[in-house]
Amino acid sequence: MKISDGELRRIRSGPTEDDEEGLFLVRVFFTAADPAAVIARAREVLECVIERVDSWPAEKEWPEILPSWFVERFAPEVERPVPGPVFDPAARAAAWLERWQAMTPADPPDEAATDEAWRLSNWLYSFDPNEEEGGGDRSWWWWDAGTDVPGTGWIDVATTRLPFGTGTLYWLIEASGGANPGY
Repeated sequence: MKISDGELRRIRSGPTEDDEEGLFLVRVFFTAADPAAVIARAREVLECVIERVDSWPAEKEWPEILPSWFVERFAPEVERPVPGPVFDPAARAAAWLERWQAMTPADPPDEAATDEAWRLSNWLYSFDPNEEEGGGDRSWWWWDAGTDVPGTGWIDVATTRLPFGTGTLYWLIEASGGANPGY
């Protein structure tokens, strides 16, 4: 069985004896007042995404598909105008100065998404199976989750390598109410 084949089943009910043993599993810990609620919310979101991998919705449809509490955690989508080419060095410098002066403290200087809050389109990119339109290069798959110690939860993920891309997983945990994710 491929790792992704049983992911939706594992999100819903955890691994079974039929799942492969010997996969590279990583346990990601997090803190929360109610870790079980964080896991339930993370499962809710991931289930919405994984069950649509075979028929990936358009970007504008996702806010209606995902839970509203999750969508509300994202920074607004911003379409920045693409400046035309400027070949005159003085005009280029003036255009840069104009853009710089128009920025607010909330704008990241390099116009990239910040670590503070993701845009929904950025978060979904890693799950998008369409290579020409999105990531299709996930580096983790849900395996199991639980709580052992009060105030602490864990999510096991299967991965192909260390280090692996944790950004989407950590944001899922934080948006679901967890804090301090790490392995």
